[in-house]
Amino acid sequence: MGCTSSVCVIGRKKKVIIKENVVFVPSLWIPAQFDLQRALRGRISRNLADRLTCLRSQIVLVAEDTGVLPSVEWLTIQHEYLPILIGLTKKEYGLAEMLEFKWKNLEDGRQEICEANSWFEILHVIHMMAVLTMSEANSLMIPKDYSGSGVRIVSTDCKRDAVELLLKASGYLEFCVREVLNCIPPDIKKRLPKDLQDGVLEAISIQVLGQGTEIQLGLAVESQKASLPVRRRLACEQMIYFSQAYQCLAGCDNNYGYGKKHLWFIKWKFLEAKAAAYYFHGLILDRGNEPSGQINAICCFLAAKELLTESKRALWSYCLAAPVTRAPPLWGAMKHLHHKIPEVASRKSQMYGYLLEQEKSLQALPDLPDFQLSLRPDDFNLREIDPAWDTEKWEALNQSLKGHLKDCEEEIETECHTLYALLSM
Repeated sequence: MGCTSSVCVIGRKKKVIIKENVVFVPSLWIPAQFDLQRALRGRISRNLADRLTCLRSQIVLVAEDTGVLPSVEWLTIQHEYLPILIGLTKKEYGLAEMLEFKWKNLEDGRQEICEANSWFEILHVIHMMAVLTMSEANSLMIPKDYSGSGVRIVSTDCKRDAVELLLKASGYLEFCVREVLNCIPPDIKKRLPKDLQDGVLEAISIQVLGQGTEIQLGLAVESQKASLPVRRRLACEQMIYFSQAYQCLAGCDNNYGYGKKHLWFIKWKFLEAKAAAYYFHGLILDRGNEPSGQINAICCFLAAKELLTESKRALWSYCLAAPVTRAPPLWGAMKHLHHKIPEVASRKSQMYGYLLEQEKSLQALPDLPDFQLSLRPDDFNLREIDPAWDTEKWEALNQSLKGHLKDCEEEIETECHTLYALLSM
């Protein structure tokens, strides 16, 4: 999805696709191919090595052949891969730091990282699951086609499914911060890519909860049954989520591929949420008959209008930050509020502007109510270790070791024959 533009490349025109994101999708890391079968030879049984190698190779091939964020099939492969991969972390097998796992950035194929640590591999696999899940949520929020009137329509079911996916992605990332990073040695953690540092992962885990709340707010605005207090609460919760996400990034080095774009996204969404919160708060205060209530309501409407203007500037900064993305059309609550906030602020100022002049001492912006956050990350835990690790007989491993030694002898013999043939020429 997204608009396209043309550029000349050696006399030919090449399409450059500018992506459109409703849900912020971080940069994707994919596994790079290496000879895992050879690295495992003689260390575990041939059957277990084959399964581990086969599943990782499937992930690599899908990523390299398609170059796109795939679907349920890819996630299924990873869910099957993790229980076998967990066995490598067990101290009794002595394999935790024997294998060097290599990963590369999908957007920038030149950026690679390689570490001899099994928890490093688990971190990347679960992070990939989170990014793919967020990408799927983003796809649900971008309709494939338009209605006859030119207005894009996303079904209620798609929106609810997107919220569920965001909660799942949040659970993946929260598990990475809570469990996986604690199992990685400090020296390896320091070498992790900046977008896999704990502060960034925690920020995205919280941020996607804010995006889920944003979708819920849109559904509430579209529903006649949702009251003003409910809408205000959702807007306030969305604002709190994005505020917490920004605080997580405050101590991080954001000078990397998506770093600055990420910051602008959070700022944009925070300002939108705060504008919505003050607008709904103003509507509730406007119900009273007291002059002080009217003044507070006008202050809220004017603040909402100013925040909305700031959010538009933040949106363009986000879109222009590398990598450039297309500004999504108005949707959800903002589709309604972008027109309603300026209209109500202007009308109320004209009606009650004299009160602002008379009661200047009461012009302080009222505080927004504080709410307990509703959305929580889905629970995620690693599945039990694959039974193959327990049922494998050491005799089988001995056979594997014998096979490994035999293979080595055959390789040496082949190399000797080759060398002899070269010397005889």
